[in-house]
Amino acid sequence: MISLAGRDILHGWSKYVLTGLGLGLLIGVTLTMAGVYRGMVDDAHALLANSRADLWVVQKDTQGPYAESSNIKDDVVRSVRGMPGVATAANVTYFTMQVARQGKDNRVMVVGIETGQPGAPGYLVAGRHLTRSHYEAVADVKTGFQLGETVRIRRHDYTVVGLTRRMVSSGGDPMLFVPLKDAQETQFLKDNDAIVNDRARTAANPVFNRPGNPGLLDAVQNLQTSSRNVNAVLVQIAPGFTPEQVAEPIRRWKHLSVYTRDGMEDILVVKLIANSAKQIGMFLVILAIVSAAIVAFIIYTMTMGKLREIAVLKLIGTRDRTIAGMILQQALGLGLIGFAVGKVAATFWAPAFPKFVLLLPGDAVTGLVATLVICALASTLAIRVALKVDPGAAIG
Repeated sequence: MISLAGRDILHGWSKYVLTGLGLGLLIGVTLTMAGVYRGMVDDAHALLANSRADLWVVQKDTQGPYAESSNIKDDVVRSVRGMPGVATAANVTYFTMQVARQGKDNRVMVVGIETGQPGAPGYLVAGRHLTRSHYEAVADVKTGFQLGETVRIRRHDYTVVGLTRRMVSSGGDPMLFVPLKDAQETQFLKDNDAIVNDRARTAANPVFNRPGNPGLLDAVQNLQTSSRNVNAVLVQIAPGFTPEQVAEPIRRWKHLSVYTRDGMEDILVVKLIANSAKQIGMFLVILAIVSAAIVAFIIYTMTMGKLREIAVLKLIGTRDRTIAGMILQQALGLGLIGFAVGKVAATFWAPAFPKFVLLLPGDAVTGLVATLVICALASTLAIRVALKVDPGAAIG
């Protein structure tokens, strides 16, 4: 049986190998799409791990700071630090923007941090951490910035003093860490023209510009040009406390939303990338159907081209099981060639993707089993045709 399948493949090896290569590219795309989904999940887990937080304190009735917008006052952190079970608490801001580098725009997530506190990068691959309160930055290597390079963020220039790795947002955008005060100004303050216009409107309002209270107008205008907002407070709990034990009093007494690591993981993985997961799943189903159609077509074509030989085999007493096994082996061989090509292709082109593609060995094993099952099912049409061949056709 093995000899029959092998001899038939050698007889038309060029068509067989080219079909295997084409099938391999489809399998490579399938493995890559599965890797894209795994990469999205890994990005979410990396974001949570890199924050080094046990609790996320955000604006009430929001799912911030990653899935929704969240704005709270930066003095909230002082009251949070006094809650039972809180070991460390720090303000942090997150916002995504386009940063220019060598004439090209790079999409990054700018993070405002307090050095050494939760939210700051836990390790560096080059350079140093932020030591000044203004105009320094630590960049993920994926941004392309180098040590000593200057990056323009809105109205100010920042010098890259440190590089880190695998610090990304839930969408895979690399992070750029800057001092908290600078980030607050960048994210929440208006541009100069807007500030001038707001001052003119405020001065024209008689409520704020009273003749008997000249200091009121200055106080209101100073308030308009200061930023006291952050997106979240990251909390590390003290030993001996559970996250929920610390979170519940903050929810009750501070009127804020508090998420544990499990709750934030549910928001990022289950809710935020749910539609992307469904879309990738639909593409995987379509690719599986296309792969099955290709295998079925080529095996059917090869079988139709040797119906006379199959009739001769039946005439000399070859069992149907032997003939069916020959066709099945050809289909499985096609699947093995295709999977090998696809695995190699996916491994080589995955690093070139702009977002992280995670190829897991478990997914490769699942893909191999699925490929062999699809090839086996696709061969049933050709097997049915072969088994219906009349032995008399050999001498007809």
